[in-house]
Amino acid sequence: MTTSLYWHTEGQGSDLILIHGWGMNSAVWQNILPALTPHYRVHCVDLPGYGFSQPTDAFSLEEMAQCLLDNSPQESVWAGWSLGGMVATQAALLAPERVKGLVTIASSPRFAAEHGWRGIKPEVLQAFTKQLAEDFQTTVERFMALQAMGSPTARQDIKWLKQAVLSHPSPQPEALSAGLGILADADLRPNLHDISMPWLRMYGRLDGLVPVKVAQELDVLAPRSQRQIFAKASHAPFISDPDHFSQELLRFCGQCLPSC
Repeated sequence: MTTSLYWHTEGQGSDLILIHGWGMNSAVWQNILPALTPHYRVHCVDLPGYGFSQPTDAFSLEEMAQCLLDNSPQESVWAGWSLGGMVATQAALLAPERVKGLVTIASSPRFAAEHGWRGIKPEVLQAFTKQLAEDFQTTVERFMALQAMGSPTARQDIKWLKQAVLSHPSPQPEALSAGLGILADADLRPNLHDISMPWLRMYGRLDGLVPVKVAQELDVLAPRSQRQIFAKASHAPFISDPDHFSQELLRFCGQCLPSC
């Protein structure tokens, strides 16, 4: 692996890659690592321009996925949260022989809402983009609040996300802007039929950013995939319901990889 990307690696056994979402970093996974690392070697990455990872020119979705593929273990389960789920999905499309299993967490192949498709209203994403140019710290904090909204543990969820963000260097504004562009414009729905490896889609029932209706739409678009809905979670089920989340992730990984 090159030094351009920061990886936190723990555990032993087969490889599991965890990819954070927009505005965050690899520290968001800390609370579930104790459940995962006895069974797998877990690699938590800071996306390019986030946390300890150096900024690069890899700001399109395909370039970001290729950057991770160029610096990651050969055969792994890829699990991505929110924007990270899009990156993991793109990696699965680019290198299906490398991705032994795909897990998308509170993610969507098309984040922006449009006629007949639920998601984030385009004007909300436009407002974030405008505010990002003026005050990126406030923009990230607003996004944290949106992610936790609806969760019974919203206050604690926000506190955990803030601790994670503050534990690493602040994300680069260019990386944040590119990420918002992906959330606004990327659409992987036409490519989902090409995903051949086992795929688990995980959702929070109370999520306001990726409405649970999206899960039903994807039951049709990706009929071979599995889905798991966490009844008491919002956009960050691994924080709101870490024990149940870890159990389901380990169950799925056991279908794709040998465990210790």
